Amino acid sequence: MISQCSKVLRSGSLLKSMASIRTWRCEVPYCSVGASPDPGPTGTVCHTPVMLKEVLHYLDLQPGQVVLDMTFGGGGHSKAILNTIPEITLLALDRDPTAINLAGDLEKEYPGQVKPILGRFTELLPLLSHMKIKERSVDAVLLDAGCSSMQMDQAQRGFALSKDGPLDMRMDGDRYPDMPRAADVVNTLDQQALASILGAYGEEKRAWKIASAMVEARRSTPITTTQQLARVVAGAFPAAAMYARKDRLNRPSHVATKTFQALRIFVNDELNELHAGLLAAQTALRPGARMVVITFHSLEDRLVKRFLQGGDMSNLDEFHFEQKQKKAKFLRGPKEKSEHWTAIKRKVVTPEKQEMLENPRGRSAKLRIVQRL
Repeated sequence: MISQCSKVLRSGSLLKSMASIRTWRCEVPYCSVGASPDPGPTGTVCHTPVMLKEVLHYLDLQPGQVVLDMTFGGGGHSKAILNTIPEITLLALDRDPTAINLAGDLEKEYPGQVKPILGRFTELLPLLSHMKIKERSVDAVLLDAGCSSMQMDQAQRGFALSKDGPLDMRMDGDRYPDMPRAADVVNTLDQQALASILGAYGEEKRAWKIASAMVEARRSTPITTTQQLARVVAGAFPAAAMYARKDRLNRPSHVATKTFQALRIFVNDELNELHAGLLAAQTALRPGARMVVITFHSLEDRLVKRFLQGGDMSNLDEFHFEQKQKKAKFLRGPKEKSEHWTAIKRKVVTPEKQEMLENPRGRSAKLRIVQRL
């Protein structure tokens, strides 16, 4: 139960008009939903790594090298690397303590080869320095952006709209007790701020109507669970639109999917963290080393593409929140030539049709491969 607690929004990507709501008070009681048992942090989570064959191929690892997995998650990519390449040293970074517990299990299985690192992208370089790992010494980097399957599969984490659980969405778990949860955002911010978040981070066309539905619903009962939020969002859509949205496999997509994405990105400050991660990788990699980046939605992919092309990333707020018309102009502008990266493969790599059928969660994945100059 959290009450009368002062919260500070930690996201660095806010509209100027939202500056006045950075600090606010929350009086929302959190519901401890009795969800059905989920896989715990004991290694029983079923994790299917996305584009595993392509990742192994393009990383082009050699025996004895040092590889940095910047998003360890369920450990699928990391374990495949350890199984495939002899005497590899794996640096396993994740901001989620549950993932680091899994990395600890892998460390026991491969003694001397796995080094778990608990932290965010913004904390990576000091953490590597503390481990005596010098700049420009890492041989390869894998960055698999976004939310892990392990987080999505645990109802109590509040990421998945298909599983009823507390509306949390913090990737760090309880590492930062004062970090706002998704419920704090939904129940406290005004309609304009909520609509801005949904429009910017979810690219949701009905952002204003959904924000209005949230504000109206919370007047009678605080929105504290994932299913509750999903119902509120669904109520903002006409009946005919409920099944109009389709995913890349042409299957019906829930109308609240973009809302959940937007809240998750905002709560975890994902786009600023992603930018910090790319900068950290740029510093850590030796010249000639490769980096493979996997993204799952257009915001991530545009940011990565722009960064790797050497674009101006000094104003991320403008990048995130610009209008669609301006965004098109932004992307069609003259391409800069990066001083740090060259593309190994110009065209983005996407999952094969069979993989999308076997692992639908990876259907929107895009893989980019670059080499450090």
